[in-house]
This record gives sequence, structure tokens and C-alpha cells, in this order.
Amino acid sequence: MIILVVALGCLLAGSLRAAEAGLIRINGAIGPATADYIGRAIEVAGARNDACLVIELDTPGGLVESTKIIVEEFYASKVPVVVYVSPSGASATSAGCFITLAADIAAMAPNTSIGAAHPVEMGAGGTEKTDDVMKQKTENFAAGLIEAIATKRHRNVDWAVSSVRESAAITAETALKTKVIDVIAKDLPDLLRQIDGREVEGKVLKTAGAQAVEIPMAARERLFQVLWRPEVMLVLMLAAIYGIIGELSSPGAILPGVVGGIALILALYMASILPVNAAGLALIGLAMALFIIDLFAPTHGVLTFGGIIAFFLGALMLFNRAEPGFRLSLAYIIPATLLTACFFLFVVGAGLRAQRLPVRAGKETMMGKTVAALEPIDASSGKVFVEGEYWNAVSQARIEAGQPAEIVGIEGLTLKVKPKC
Repeated sequence: MIILVVALGCLLAGSLRAAEAGLIRINGAIGPATADYIGRAIEVAGARNDACLVIELDTPGGLVESTKIIVEEFYASKVPVVVYVSPSGASATSAGCFITLAADIAAMAPNTSIGAAHPVEMGAGGTEKTDDVMKQKTENFAAGLIEAIATKRHRNVDWAVSSVRESAAITAETALKTKVIDVIAKDLPDLLRQIDGREVEGKVLKTAGAQAVEIPMAARERLFQVLWRPEVMLVLMLAAIYGIIGELSSPGAILPGVVGGIALILALYMASILPVNAAGLALIGLAMALFIIDLFAPTHGVLTFGGIIAFFLGALMLFNRAEPGFRLSLAYIIPATLLTACFFLFVVGAGLRAQRLPVRAGKETMMGKTVAALEPIDASSGKVFVEGEYWNAVSQARIEAGQPAEIVGIEGLTLKVKPKC
């Protein structure tokens, strides 16, 4: 009897598990954090024996390497993967097109779009001939990749290639008619109902009435999703610049140097992953050099003006060849340019100018001053009152009490004076 109850319990649990579908939502650019999240979600859905994993997608594009990793995760998945471009108005652009086509089941909500998968040229640039060659190589690679994906998933190969070579983009309705996708669903329950009974890799989906169980982002994935942004890299670069220059202009402060060093390392690490344009970096470096030189050279602000222009152009070009999701907005570039200009003009400039000012306190300021002798001053003794203090004073020529004397030297705590004519 006990054995029968346990068996029935196991069967009931299994049936309940079969009625669940994993769900994640990707809204934004595709990057390393996105690839990690999708890979972990596939593992979790497989371990739970979910009927499928649904990925609600709305993306302007992303990084090629991250896209390749996601496609490979799809191919190796033990659980059927359904990419659902949703909600209405969403798009699977560029990298999103590759990801949608690579899914076991590709679905879209009404009034969504897919396509425009032409690769964006990245890099520092070179001669016109070199640029054309690199552009052709990148395009051929992307076309070959999307053709292989469409062939494996039995989708419209001709259109897939045209989305790369001609930046073709179509609506959900056209995509269904041309066999680019499999399903148009108005919402998630409608999607699960429509894909019920479909066979994927020999497994018949049982999703009618299934409960979608969301797999949330882990804290680490959420953190990196926020960090892998051009805006964050720009902030890190500014922190590195301000910290290091601040330490150089005020040696011994320590904290600015430490913060600047850490920010520099993080910015360099991000530059190795994000699609950074080397020409933009070079212009920002030139701007820093012009700012620093202008602090020491009497150019009346000409170099600083040039530095502002160089910094603005450098920030503008820093990600200008990247996917739309990895480009810097003018809303960040303009304030960063103004802040950097103010930093060098007022903060660093004021600090360096203060270091070059003559000493205004201490023994050095007493040289040449005229004081009255408090008592007779000769070569061995005497007293004067200067800057609120009593000083010993000596003079080669005798000075009577009350007569004016000029300070001509300092030896320890004794002033050398001479009669004031």
C-alpha cells in the first residue's frame, strides 16, 4: 500500500512537472551577460524537465561572439527552445534575427518585426581597400552563419541570407507566410497552446495549459548586464582620467590614484569585449594630452579648446560602428565633454596654479620687511616684533630702540637686519 502511494505521488509530480514551461525575458542588447543568462536558463529548464524554455525577445542587436555562444547553447540544449518575439512592437533585429532563427520553434507576436541582420563594421578603420575587404569578410561570415542556421532549422534560407546581405526586414505576418517563423501568437498562453503537440528532436511537446515558470536573472548576471554598457565604460574612463590626473596634480593624495587605477583596469577589460573603435580611443587620449599641456604652456586656452573638440569626437566615435544597442547617446557624450573640460580648467588648473604661486606665509615672507627695533640692536643681540611674534635680531650697524630696520636675512630663530634709511 505504501509503495503504491509513493508511486502515485511520483507520477503526480511528474505530470505536474511536465505541465511547466521555463520562461526568461531578454529586453535589450545581446552581450556576454545575456549569453550567460540564456545558458544557465537552458540548464535549469533541463534539470526541471520543463516542457520547453520560452525566451521572450525584444532586442536591437548585439555582439557577434555572444550571439554565436547562444546559438551553440540552443543546439546543445536538451530542452526544446522557443524564441518568442514579444510584445507587439518588439523586434528581433540583427543578432536577434540569428537567435530567433536558431530556436527549435520561432514565434512572434502580431505587429513585431525581424531582420536587418547585416553585420556592423567594427574596428579602427584603415585604407579604403582594407575597409572594403574586411567588410566583405564580415558579411560573408554572417551570411554563412545565418544560412547554416536556417538550413538546420528548415527555415527560409533565401530570406535569411538576404537579411544579412540586403538588411531585409519583415513583419511577423510576412515572416509566417514566407516560412521564416513557425507561429504567430497574441500572448504566452496562446503560444503554449499553438505549439502543443509539435515534435522537436523526437520529443512531442505537451504545453497546452502549461504554467510558465520564470527563471529570474541571478544577481551576478543582473550586475554584468548593467555593467556591460558603453555608458558604464565611458564613466569608468572618466573616473580613470580624473583619478590619475588628480593624483599627479596632488601627489600623496593616494585615494584618487587608487580609484583611477581600478577604473582604468576595468575600462581596459571592457574594451576587450565591447566593440570599441581604436580611433575614438586615440582621440580621447589626444584630448587628455592637450588638456595637460595647456595647463603648463601659455597658450591662452587654445589647446584646451582643441582638447574639448578631440574628446567630443573621440566619445562620438568610440562605439560608432557598434550595434545599435552598443552606441553612446549624445545625452551622455555632451555632459561628459563639458564635465571633463570643467575638470581640467577649474579643478586641475586651479591646483597646478596654486602650486606655482609664491609663498605667502612663513619665514620667506619676512624678507625685505621694515620693522621697529624694540631695544637697541647690535652685532650680538636685539629684539624686533614681526608677524605677531618676538624675534631675536642682530645688525652689523647699531640700531637704536624705536628706529626702523629692514630684514635682510634669517638664521634659525634670529633675524639679520640693517638700518632702514
